[in-house]
Amino acid sequence: MSDLFRSLKENIVGKNLKIVFPEGLDERILAAAGRLAADSLVTPILVGNKQEVEAKAAELSVKLEGCEVYDPADYDKVDELVAAFVERRKGKVSEEDARKILLDENYFGTMLVYTKLAHGLVSGAAHSTADTVRPALQIIKTKEGVRKTSGVFIMVRDEEKYVFADCAINISPDSQDLAEIAIESARTAKMFTIDPRVAMLSFSTKGSAKSPETDKVIEAVHIAKEREPELALDGEFQFDAAFVPSVAKKKAPNSPLQGDANVFVFPSLEAGNIGYKIAQRLGNFEAVGPILQGLNAPVNDLSRGCNEEDVYKLALITAAQALS
Repeated sequence: MSDLFRSLKENIVGKNLKIVFPEGLDERILAAAGRLAADSLVTPILVGNKQEVEAKAAELSVKLEGCEVYDPADYDKVDELVAAFVERRKGKVSEEDARKILLDENYFGTMLVYTKLAHGLVSGAAHSTADTVRPALQIIKTKEGVRKTSGVFIMVRDEEKYVFADCAINISPDSQDLAEIAIESARTAKMFTIDPRVAMLSFSTKGSAKSPETDKVIEAVHIAKEREPELALDGEFQFDAAFVPSVAKKKAPNSPLQGDANVFVFPSLEAGNIGYKIAQRLGNFEAVGPILQGLNAPVNDLSRGCNEEDVYKLALITAAQALS
């Protein structure tokens, strides 16, 4: 395991954090939860029928000592969750409807986080991103001053660490969105001991091309600098001008970033998604995430193609977010 995750483990051990896994019958979730409990890193809360979860764990030879199993249909604090959900939805949901909605494992798990019965949630092994994110946006919501959540990947190769954003959530972010993504990504970088140097990416460097797409990025740079004047941030950059010192010297000689950016904000979801997968597949980087940022409490989304190790690592990240 890389130094990145060894550091996360050191930070969360002994903190008595509880992480919810709504997909308690999934083999990958069960195996990772068993490891997390055995390593005394977090207390996994597995959502599902207790007998079914225990039977599945026994079938897989997974020990559940140190794990908790909560059944939405038979949970002793369900009245507390229902009341809190009705209040949070501000008249949009009746008590009767709330009881039905909270039978859904993702809504149930999200309410555990909202009511501080758990510290974070990891889902998505068997659910879509929308199924994971929708309850979070309705219940936990974004932090004050943050309009939208966004998704980043930490790209790791040996001792190299970079942040790529947004690669998971916002299809066509506007200038305000991009500025917000940049600022939140810088905060996420710090959590992973990355001193953020943020490059706002485009197909243009410092006015080498002009279009509505480049204007959007230029405006985002202005907004982000106004909001966080101390943040090392600049753009618009082509990737090589943000990453290669000799190119930066030629294309952006007056920029505070001289080929030393480590947080890269892509102008659209398609660019971000393509970019991180190229780095992953051609550059042999490990892509850790997506990590959702901007929420009042950590909720993270797995890929449905994830493996046990992905679940384990994303749980560590979720726990670290809960401490930040």
